[in-house]
Amino acid sequence: EYVKVCSLYGAGFYYIPGTDTCIKLGGYVRVDTTFNGNIYGGPAWSADLGQGNRYANYYTSRSRAAFTIDTRTATEYGVVRTFSQADFQFSTLGGSTQNPNSLNTTLGNNTQLLDTPGGGYTAVEYVFIQFAGFTFGKSSSAYATPWNGYPGNNNSFLLGGHDTVTGVNNIQYTTQFGNGVSGTIGLDDPTVFNRTAVYNLSNGIAGNGGLALSGAGGVSSSAYGAVRAPDLVGNIRVDQAWGLFQLSGALHEVNGSYNNLNANATPNNLSELSGAPTSKWGGSVMAALQIKNLPTGPGDDIKIDATYARGDTKNVISTSATSPNFAMFGDRSLSGNNNGIRSIGFGATTDGIFTPGGAIELTEAYGVRGAFNHNWSPTWSSSLFGSYSAVRYNGNATAAYCNTYGAAVAGQNVTYTCNPDFNVMQVGLVTRWTPVRNLTFSAEMQYFRLDQNFTGAATLTPAAPKPTAVYQYRDQDTFLLNVRAQRNF
Repeated sequence: EYVKVCSLYGAGFYYIPGTDTCIKLGGYVRVDTTFNGNIYGGPAWSADLGQGNRYANYYTSRSRAAFTIDTRTATEYGVVRTFSQADFQFSTLGGSTQNPNSLNTTLGNNTQLLDTPGGGYTAVEYVFIQFAGFTFGKSSSAYATPWNGYPGNNNSFLLGGHDTVTGVNNIQYTTQFGNGVSGTIGLDDPTVFNRTAVYNLSNGIAGNGGLALSGAGGVSSSAYGAVRAPDLVGNIRVDQAWGLFQLSGALHEVNGSYNNLNANATPNNLSELSGAPTSKWGGSVMAALQIKNLPTGPGDDIKIDATYARGDTKNVISTSATSPNFAMFGDRSLSGNNNGIRSIGFGATTDGIFTPGGAIELTEAYGVRGAFNHNWSPTWSSSLFGSYSAVRYNGNATAAYCNTYGAAVAGQNVTYTCNPDFNVMQVGLVTRWTPVRNLTFSAEMQYFRLDQNFTGAATLTPAAPKPTAVYQYRDQDTFLLNVRAQRNF
């Protein structure tokens, strides 16, 4: 049968022959290249990039073909919709590192090891069904803003708020109250997205996967237990000609596994006998604002959101993937005479920490981020964006953290002081050129700063290849450049 245009849902839809279902095929082809960052514009804030060693890839790239399928059918209950997006990708092998400790792992633990000649991998973003106000499947959380983590930036690493742009398994219901006012409530699966870490300090430095050295390049192991309850999320939103205002809230259970664990946070035969810390409920709230119709020009807008979280740090220190721990190194002199003293700055991202027999101490975090988006002409535009985020440990958590740290690193309160609180700041500018419709070239500069609160110096043994040496605790910063070419269809 011939294909008929379906005008019910906008441009690009056609009737599937022999049915009353309309379908739209679309997507994009995108090529990202990053200098001094990871394959998608992530700053050099951890691992080999944070160390600045010779395993770090200072030039990385990723080519992606995204393919979307959107179907809609009119019924007596309203429109039944399905949507899915698959990304076919090929990146720099190993991403931002050529360290054998990272590359010599199983393929199942590192999809980027599939980036061999003729290889690549497939990622799944959205897969959902919508019916009678309900959404079932993998989509943005009911907590999210329409722009998720992209108020104006290209990169997927603007911290300071929530970002489920790649989707999370959920069930949600949306209702319209009229005059642009709507409300959504949902249940999110927190397993993959909405967890950072719960630290168990039972085995000192090793019990949490290297807490004291996590800031020196190690990898922290989380002592989270299994999911006992979904996250309860929701929002109230007002959409008007002037812009948008949204209030969001989330409840998140923070639960540990066992008091007694092995050094890498795996269980042993005493784990079940040792019991577990009592679970606590945390959560977060977010206010978001978009202002349109600015006097600076047609299409210009400002987007901003602010978040407070307690036991729900992923909604502040958030990327479109996992939340980072920060470990950045520099070569700075204590005395200014180039004597080779090294420096380090770090920050541990957690939802909570506990000691055996003690309560889980929830971590607090808050952040703000936003962007001003300006159109210079129909073919040129720029966005100025930035963020500020803070992670705070209460008195009990700080004491437990620093006791554990001091047991492994000599000199506490003599050569150095311990304070696990930290702040991170970002500012960036992206300029885009669209010479023809749906083809855009862009360049994005980003500055990142880690403001940590340790003082003094101590002898540390970071992850190799860094040497055992005296390191001064200092704030750290880095720059990156990302360039992109994208064709939408």
